[in-house]
Amino acid sequence: MTSAPSKAAPHGLLIANLLAQLAFGLLAMTICLPSMQEWGAIFGSSQAAVQLTFSGFVVTYGSMQLLYGPLSDRIGRKKILMFGLVVSFTGSVLAALAPSLPLLVAARVLQGAGAAAGMVVGRAMVQDLFDGPERTRVMAYVGMAMGLCPPLATIIGGQLHVRLGWQANFVLMAGLAAVLFVAAWRGLPDHRKATTVQPHWLRAMFTSYATLGREPSFLLHVLLLAMTTATFYAFLGGAPIVLGSYGVRPDGIGFYIMAIPGAYIVGNYLTSRFARLTGERRIMRFGQVLTVGGIALMLLLALAGLNTPLAFALPLVLLGIGHGLLVPPALGGTVGLLPALAGSAAAVAGLSQQLMGAVGGFAVGLFHHEGAINLGWLMLLFAVCGASAQWLLHRRKSP
Repeated sequence: MTSAPSKAAPHGLLIANLLAQLAFGLLAMTICLPSMQEWGAIFGSSQAAVQLTFSGFVVTYGSMQLLYGPLSDRIGRKKILMFGLVVSFTGSVLAALAPSLPLLVAARVLQGAGAAAGMVVGRAMVQDLFDGPERTRVMAYVGMAMGLCPPLATIIGGQLHVRLGWQANFVLMAGLAAVLFVAAWRGLPDHRKATTVQPHWLRAMFTSYATLGREPSFLLHVLLLAMTTATFYAFLGGAPIVLGSYGVRPDGIGFYIMAIPGAYIVGNYLTSRFARLTGERRIMRFGQVLTVGGIALMLLLALAGLNTPLAFALPLVLLGIGHGLLVPPALGGTVGLLPALAGSAAAVAGLSQQLMGAVGGFAVGLFHHEGAINLGWLMLLFAVCGASAQWLLHRRKSP
């Protein structure tokens, strides 16, 4: 049980606090993307090695959610959140002071391990503190915040990089972690643990995961989400390199990266409207058509020699809308298949998304990106794998 929102803090401040805790991880993940196009030259390393700063963050950001979730149930949400913020603060400081790329990668791994707490605990606290339509409204705010984080972070990160140097981004994240620590301590209610705690909770957790692993429909939903995330993270990892080859400086990258997250918000809105008029399967099919079509159009323009920032970014607006149509019903499918295991299902889906996203971000560094062609093929590969999972899923559900 938890105290009611009205007793914990003023209602608007409580929601803002939760949104900030949830957004912290995505901000930390993406704020340094504009700097990555120059880290290879700064540290004298290959682009594949530079991509490890992104993939290393994503791996720990995803995997630690599996641990933080059950721990927050057992010892309290607030304690886990504050612990994660301390870890992320430490990682941010070490990143700002890193004299070499390997140490920067290690600091990013630590930063991601701490940032994971905000995502999993924030979602759990929304479930704890709000009911019915109010919970739905808050979750809508969460979706909008998650969509806005990557473009805003890259714009801010690019400006700081140009004016103060790449280390300024990590100084900012360390300061934000400290502010959020105080906000969590003073503004969030304590989570009261259940009076009866299952003695073998760790065994029960793995039993739940094994049960989910035996459900083909669940696995296909997770595969679809994972490939969708890999497509997006490949874009996030590769866009600064491609745009750099077109002459876009770090302070301008965020304006082009905004294409997908901005369109994703539109897609989420359309999903909420279309859900009342047509079935989820049709919405997902339309979303997949837009996803593959947007990537194919971007690739065709690059193959035709139209190598400009707008030719790269504008077709991917279709991808963003497509993901906005795909992700909500796919997420609903993961947690709705076995309602009793919804928490475990959400953790598995989140981990799979982040791990596959890390693969997508790292794979970018394996290819040369003088233009958008190689990135386009890579994104198309992930998208086609997701479309195949969706086809198999719908085929299983057909009468």
